[in-house]
Amino acid sequence: MGWNNGQGMMVSLNGTSLKKIALVFGFCIMTMFTLSGILTTLKPEYRISSSSMYSLTNNLAKSSLVYVLGYENRYFLQAVPSEQKSPQLSTALFKAATSINPDDPRSLLGGEIPGYLIYDGEILVAGDGSNYTNMPSESAPPLEVLLAEREAAVKEIEKLDKTVEKDEKPVTPILTTGEKDIVFIYHTHTRESFLPLLEGVTDPDLAYHKEANITLVGEILSNELKKRGIGTVLDKTDFTGLLTNRGWKYSKSYDASRPVVESTLASNKDIQFLFDLHRDYQRKKETTVTINGEKFARTYFVIGGEHAKYEKNLKLAEDLHHLLEEKYPGLSRGVTTKQGRLTDGKFNQDLSENSLVIEFGGVDNTPEELKRTAEAMAEVFSDYYWQAEKVNQTQ
Repeated sequence: MGWNNGQGMMVSLNGTSLKKIALVFGFCIMTMFTLSGILTTLKPEYRISSSSMYSLTNNLAKSSLVYVLGYENRYFLQAVPSEQKSPQLSTALFKAATSINPDDPRSLLGGEIPGYLIYDGEILVAGDGSNYTNMPSESAPPLEVLLAEREAAVKEIEKLDKTVEKDEKPVTPILTTGEKDIVFIYHTHTRESFLPLLEGVTDPDLAYHKEANITLVGEILSNELKKRGIGTVLDKTDFTGLLTNRGWKYSKSYDASRPVVESTLASNKDIQFLFDLHRDYQRKKETTVTINGEKFARTYFVIGGEHAKYEKNLKLAEDLHHLLEEKYPGLSRGVTTKQGRLTDGKFNQDLSENSLVIEFGGVDNTPEELKRTAEAMAEVFSDYYWQAEKVNQTQ
């Protein structure tokens, strides 16, 4: 088949060429529809979105982006230190494809050694004595442990009483948020408990209780914040009970607590800070510090590394860590980020720019130690908040 275009040029097409064009066209159409079908049938968490792209690129060094921009505009390269080498494309592709960081052996060992992935995090700010052997850890307890009915040490629980003594006159705070509640406290792992609160229990794997648990620390912190004029909402929902009722695994704890957080934010527009209180699994040596002759349960700030609000939450954690270090040296064990397999990676912190998981002590800490720490945290946070409010008012 052919024709003359009037200028002496002959264009010809034979039947084979037309068949090839038709096949290629048909293949492209089928591929397009197939990809569209796959993308629309994927679960929401696996679809391409801003959050999924963030998760994909979050493991890449920030300097890599600067270099990419520098290929088009050399001005960006001025922000890169002269001694820093340009990133290698092969290394970046290898890391993205295998999730193995050549500079971090843990990324390879974690997939091969059982239990090693609990350390799949990074210490961003190290407190006194903090290292990768004593990072905060959480293990999913067997269902029978969570549901077991144990005797609580009543006298020990009474030591956590945060009410004002009868002969003590309540002190009216100079500064107050008025009727506004700006802090929300909750406990995703509600039944995490402390051995001193449990009658006759010495095994840390059994440190769980339906009532004598981390929520008692939340009560103290809430009350101490209110004493300092900080409006606070305390939630004591038994999320562990919700998991049991729904037949969910312990790893879905944050899915259980998320609707409560969302509902609170929707109904109270004044809420600015979300504190999810936990208890660490580490033992007494790592979770206790003596300050001015008194023992305190140490804190650890945990940031989820797989969401777009990561840096904002990290800034808050770093600020509170440094303020604690100024007033109570050694109280904070530091700031760590958690991401990857065997961890949630978000901890509901994608819902707010001021959201933290705070570990209060470990399985061995006593009521007195926990109470002192809750009071110290309330003091430091109120200083932080009122100073920030003062700065905002002057701007």
